[in-house]
Amino acid sequence: MSSSDFRQIAVRKDSGKAERLFRAAVSAFCSLTRPSRREIGQLEDLTLPLFNDVSVESRRYVAAALSECEYAPAALVRRLCEEPVDIAAPLLIRSRAVTDIDLIALIGRHGLPHARAIARRKDLNPTIADLIRALERPTLVRVREPHANAAAADKIAPLSTETAADEPAREQALGIAAENARHRLRSMMRTGDEASANADPFTGADIYVKLRETALTGNAAFFLTALADALDIDFSTARSLIANQNYASLLAALRSLDLSEDRAFLITVAVYPSQFPHPQAIRTFLDRYRLLHREAAVDKVRLWKAETVARVVRDAMPANSDSRTASNSDDAEASSGLRASSRK
Repeated sequence: MSSSDFRQIAVRKDSGKAERLFRAAVSAFCSLTRPSRREIGQLEDLTLPLFNDVSVESRRYVAAALSECEYAPAALVRRLCEEPVDIAAPLLIRSRAVTDIDLIALIGRHGLPHARAIARRKDLNPTIADLIRALERPTLVRVREPHANAAAADKIAPLSTETAADEPAREQALGIAAENARHRLRSMMRTGDEASANADPFTGADIYVKLRETALTGNAAFFLTALADALDIDFSTARSLIANQNYASLLAALRSLDLSEDRAFLITVAVYPSQFPHPQAIRTFLDRYRLLHREAAVDKVRLWKAETVARVVRDAMPANSDSRTASNSDDAEASSGLRASSRK
């Protein structure tokens, strides 16, 4: 079937044949070797209005067909992925049109059924794999033999002096921490529109003041703590954002907070004073900040949050000694860095 055949189907607006039109349009599209953007848009314009009028079988058929399509329309794929897993599974497992951000959001909204299908994807992002393993374990805590408790206590940071002495209470607290991590994953997956609707302008102003004042102290630990709080990430992730010689990651962080150009510049120049030796450098910063879409910046922050949640999950989950040792080493390094900076 040629591209002209697909175009003819796309313009045949027969409301009495929604079911057949829905299937035929997708079948014709999938036969195209390299569909144009216009043809992708045509398919979305045709099928999305029909979506609620077609049967479950048609949705299942279309999901299976598009899962093998290299240039599947992203909007239609995302709509199908919101369906129950018996419909969405082929797309969750195989579709290239579903990004890592989409996968994390789907897990946050639909939980374990979608997560299990996503776990079958080839080359799955390790962070997403960690989150799925966390959802698979209701408590993330194993019952240990008495002689293993002493060794396990060295691998898991004590929650407090009281719970360290009380194994049942400590295990219960760990289970609560793991559940909080899963809840945090779901809550961080709100759409951009929901986040904007719930935004408090006074809270935003407070965040800016905190970032500005801590940046101007010259103490990196103070600023990184404020940045981690503002983005809802951990300290080590915040530290990695300004570890580079350029300010690209910090730019995305500030853009996600929807700071104005002048506020973002003031914070950036306080953190990277050597990057602005002349007016042209300032102009370059402003141009980059204006061209950076907030949605793209928010997507980056979501990935950083996912890494933070995955790290929390790994810390709460009893694992082999090698992975636990590596994780503890990272935590120790971050803590020591914070303390060293605080003493300056």
